[in-house]
Amino acid sequence: MNKRSWIITQEWHDILFLHWPVPAEDLRQYIPSELELELFNNKAWISLVFFQVKENRPRFIPSIPGISSFLELNVRTYVTYKEKAGVYFLSIDANNQLIAKLVNYKNFMPFRQANITLKKNENAITLYSRSKHIETNYETLIASYEPISGPIERSQLECWLSERYHSWTKIDDQLLRIDNDHTPWTLQKAAYTIHENSIASYLKYDDKENYPIAHYSKMKKAYLYPPVKET
Repeated sequence: MNKRSWIITQEWHDILFLHWPVPAEDLRQYIPSELELELFNNKAWISLVFFQVKENRPRFIPSIPGISSFLELNVRTYVTYKEKAGVYFLSIDANNQLIAKLVNYKNFMPFRQANITLKKNENAITLYSRSKHIETNYETLIASYEPISGPIERSQLECWLSERYHSWTKIDDQLLRIDNDHTPWTLQKAAYTIHENSIASYLKYDDKENYPIAHYSKMKKAYLYPPVKET
């Protein structure tokens, strides 16, 4: 990626990761046939990742008011394509209508506009997200979280879940790869309370019975690269 020029940069702030194992057979129908589900200890995983985007801008252009900052909640699973490991986004919610329309143009990425708010009280953060899924009722996530440790030494699973630098999308039968670049994650353990969760309700996971792995990261600056056609 360093041999290519990035096209967009942005900062991610107050990142919350929630990771659940799910049955692989439940996920298969939701990802393109060209991609292989990547398993860890024979389990597929989905992650809900929430953060505030700041300083979002194209290369050589200053931040543009109205699209430089927004809140995002994405749902992803872990996939491979020809020995490259990355993620596939099941949905990406943003509280910015223009961003959602621009990035979802011709179904480029599964962005949808959502009502998302963030409230901070010292180290504690409460998020509220509510969006309409085409095939279901409204999907809602209400959760509170805060870091409860300093930087941790990550396990093999935590590295596997976090260090992802490729994602894929499919448009008109063409599989595209989008690369991103940033420094390795510095993760902290997070205390959390999930008050309500109906995100990706078509999957068989239950936060009441199967508590997710949770992590927090204060900030990450990332660079996004132009899409690449996969052959």
